Amino acid sequence: MFDSIRLSARPSKSAVLVVGVFASDSKQEGAKPSLDSSTAKVVAGAGVGDVVRAALGRAEFDGAMGSAAEAFSAKARVLIVGLGKPSSLTTENLRFIGGVIGRKLAGAKATAATIELAPALKSTGISTINGGSAVGEGLGLIGWVCDEFKGTVTRKKDGKGKFQSTRTKLEVYSSDAKFGAGVERGLGLAVSANFCRTLSQTPPNIATTSYMAQQARALAKKVGLKFSIFEGAALERENFTGLINVGKASENKPCLVRLEYSPRGSKNARPLVLVGKTMTYDTGGLSLKINNGMVGMKRDKDGGCAVLGAMHAIATVIKPNKPVVALLSIAENSISDEAYRPDDVITYRNGVTVEVTNTDAEGRLVLADALCWACEKEEPSAIIDLATLTGGVVVALGSTYAGMFCENDALRARVEAASKASGERVWRLPMHQEYRDLMKSPVADILNSNPNRKAHPIQGAAFLSYFVDEKIPWCHLDIAGVHVADSNKGAFIDGPTGWGTRLLAELVDA
Repeated sequence: MFDSIRLSARPSKSAVLVVGVFASDSKQEGAKPSLDSSTAKVVAGAGVGDVVRAALGRAEFDGAMGSAAEAFSAKARVLIVGLGKPSSLTTENLRFIGGVIGRKLAGAKATAATIELAPALKSTGISTINGGSAVGEGLGLIGWVCDEFKGTVTRKKDGKGKFQSTRTKLEVYSSDAKFGAGVERGLGLAVSANFCRTLSQTPPNIATTSYMAQQARALAKKVGLKFSIFEGAALERENFTGLINVGKASENKPCLVRLEYSPRGSKNARPLVLVGKTMTYDTGGLSLKINNGMVGMKRDKDGGCAVLGAMHAIATVIKPNKPVVALLSIAENSISDEAYRPDDVITYRNGVTVEVTNTDAEGRLVLADALCWACEKEEPSAIIDLATLTGGVVVALGSTYAGMFCENDALRARVEAASKASGERVWRLPMHQEYRDLMKSPVADILNSNPNRKAHPIQGAAFLSYFVDEKIPWCHLDIAGVHVADSNKGAFIDGPTGWGTRLLAELVDA
């Protein structure tokens, strides 16, 4: 919707003034929302009192959360957004409202906006900086555009043969310094999430395994991360058998990418390790997907995309004083006479043997390599992995929550707190020994998929547990239901959500 959005140090004379009002507490029929005293002072200072009162008087505007009314005069344009009841306002609501503001500003082709929501927040329990961050995220997320794959039917070229942009650059300002700092933080987190979304949107003929590795390399160079890669003979040497087997049918060869954020003074600190499933395409392998089951499988890399987005946020916005390591298991699950088969048995570097029963349960096989490496080589303080792992979690939780598997109370509390801060919801699912027993094989140690569909979303997590040292805090997030939005509302349009980027950033920040 915008070419770019940035915080300005000073207001613009042409700026759209954005203020917030709460719904009326009056039980009288037809009662209208009104400005609180703090917001009224802002409006009076801007000299647009009559314009605002005219907007508030509109019959269709009641101050409900996310509602909006616009008013104009010869000197000003005003956008009033409804905040609902003060007791019900949350940062998640403010993120949604940021999206509403962005949509209205984009529709008006606005190039500048003065956002004065801080006065209204004084009557709530939301801190000014947190409220600003949520609004900034909403603005930045709704501002995402990925039209680089559009051609001449959709876009026009200029005289030099380059595609023209019809979008505006937006500058935002707030007279409240803390709210403004929050907006700047939120816009930064949105940039990271939008980086993840663009990677997700990139088609598989472009976003090959080598392309994803190159994107990680370029990110490392840009923001100051350490980069290394295991490919070819290095995969054999390190016995990354999951990647080797899953990826060997494709001409796009598998690899494992390692990124490291290591601030000064953190040499002896144990890192948080983030692991991302990065399947650039999933045909199902020889256990071929049916009908239109392959459509959208370019997004089977979204766990890895989220981890890349999080590393961008960590290096540019959060800047913690503790190290963070990212591991991306990158492969394409294809079909050829080299493909791995149901009935194959593969042996991992930790000695666990796996009987393959379904080549479409490939994500857990490549994640197992990264989990083994993390436990053996990284001395992690904790491990969090993200993966579009199972269709079962979509059946169980829909698109409202990601499935969370975490038996460590302290880590689970941190993830839940980050979930609340980011608005990216998680729901704990159980991990009991009986579920792990479901994965036992009569031939090898474990199966990669039990034909019995009992506890289907839990099977994936149960499989992964065999590759994590039980002494290391570990959280598995199955994001198969939440990584794509199927409706156009709030801060998101139809398409990838960048789910996990902001949650991981908030977790590290906390």
